Amino acid sequence: MRKTRGFASLVAVIGAAMAVTGGEVSASAATVTHLYIAGDSTASTYVSAQAPRAGWGQALPVFLTSNAVAVNVAKSGASSKSFIDLGRLDHILGLLKKGDYLLISFGHNDEKADDPTRYTEPSTTYKQYLSQYIDKSRAKGAIPVLLTPVERRHFGSAGVITPSHGAYPAAMRELAAAKRVPLIDLTAASTALWNRAGVEGTKKYFMIFPAGKYPNYPDGSQDNTHFQAAGAIEVARLVATALRNQGVVPAGAFRQLSASIPPSVIGWPVTAPY
Repeated sequence: MRKTRGFASLVAVIGAAMAVTGGEVSASAATVTHLYIAGDSTASTYVSAQAPRAGWGQALPVFLTSNAVAVNVAKSGASSKSFIDLGRLDHILGLLKKGDYLLISFGHNDEKADDPTRYTEPSTTYKQYLSQYIDKSRAKGAIPVLLTPVERRHFGSAGVITPSHGAYPAAMRELAAAKRVPLIDLTAASTALWNRAGVEGTKKYFMIFPAGKYPNYPDGSQDNTHFQAAGAIEVARLVATALRNQGVVPAGAFRQLSASIPPSVIGWPVTAPY
């Protein structure tokens, strides 16, 4: 019963977000592409008490037509291991149908060697856990897609992004090649985006702002990992554009990929969708 309520909440939140952006949900579920998102805090949906913090999975509906629905099950703090241990992959597997997509993006918390509940080693356990997402979703007739972790806002002295994910992106690329899984190199794409925007230009994308600007953060924020709405939108644009351009998801699922999108289109639910 809990899973049914959780899914209903997810659909309600997604429907509200699509309504804000002018989208519609098709009356026929059989004709709609479902994109399930398994990931961490960079992708997850945040509640109104945490605004303006937002994840790219929360923003993805902005770029979807009525032919597609995003179901965001990403969880803050999750690694490829802990997401499974928390039962979230099983939750998604209970909903997946043939032809659905599972977007898989982990790495930020897999890196935490001091936490055995989340840590995975790039060349061994990281690949082993990711393989569970791939193999189990394929067994349901769904299409897994791997996304390397989005890069943090860490600029070096030369004003160029310094890689922060170690061997994890390369390990995911190797796994994608070995298992013939579509791959979005979000590490590379986001690095390029941050470098284009520069040290100052990226501040509007991340949770970086002074005290008093937002009621939910009276002391301000200097967070170089998580996104404000504008950043969530731009990362979601990278994901949607890659899914279309690589031919992973039919082009009819996407809209306004090159349009200017104001942060105000993002909606924050009062309670977490799952």
